[in-house]
Amino acid sequence: MLSNILLDFQWHDLINPEFYIVHGGLWLLLFVIFAETGLFAGFFLPGDSLLFVAGIYSSDLAAQVFVSGNSVIDLFILWILISVAGILGNYIGYWFGKKSGPFLYQRKDTFFYKKKYLLQANEFYTKYGGWAIVAARFVPIIRTFAPIVAGIVRMNFSRFVWFTFMGSALWIPAFIAAGYLIGNVPAIKEYLNYIMAAIILAVTIPAVTRIIIEVKKAGRDYNDKS
Repeated sequence: MLSNILLDFQWHDLINPEFYIVHGGLWLLLFVIFAETGLFAGFFLPGDSLLFVAGIYSSDLAAQVFVSGNSVIDLFILWILISVAGILGNYIGYWFGKKSGPFLYQRKDTFFYKKKYLLQANEFYTKYGGWAIVAARFVPIIRTFAPIVAGIVRMNFSRFVWFTFMGSALWIPAFIAAGYLIGNVPAIKEYLNYIMAAIILAVTIPAVTRIIIEVKKAGRDYNDKS
């Protein structure tokens, strides 16, 4: 299987969600979600659109572990498996951030690194950390770094776990259900690329706007205390 993937691979396939499904199936899908939700190198991977396409292929993907013959059960199986992959990714990101945090707190300021930004992040996560983890699930790139930052600022782990589960419970079924319902309508299949882009923008723009507002507010609160 790996040899076939390498033979067919083109660089633009890295952001093509269908490539992962067609060539790697369920296991590559799970690895991509794991990497995109907690590993530095996974920030460019297509999480939202990949879940959408997974919804379209839900029966084929679920059949790799359990043949049910029922579309609802297939979607439920995908939800559970993808949730496990995403939660594990978040845990790894949190662990990495927690281990590297002491180094970052001791590091001297440079042009690219300012300790005050880390302290501001601490203020932000102390006040809004849980909801930041939930919102980050819907925001590409931020989704990758949110658990790492939570670990760096040593967000309460029980709180982190709770909101990680909540984020998975909202993010994953929203996209796989949309893929199943929309992607299997023959009349609109040729417009899937546009639909995926519209869905990603619809969930990304409000979340990014909210996070920017809260970050700026946390920064002002920190500066007022300084």
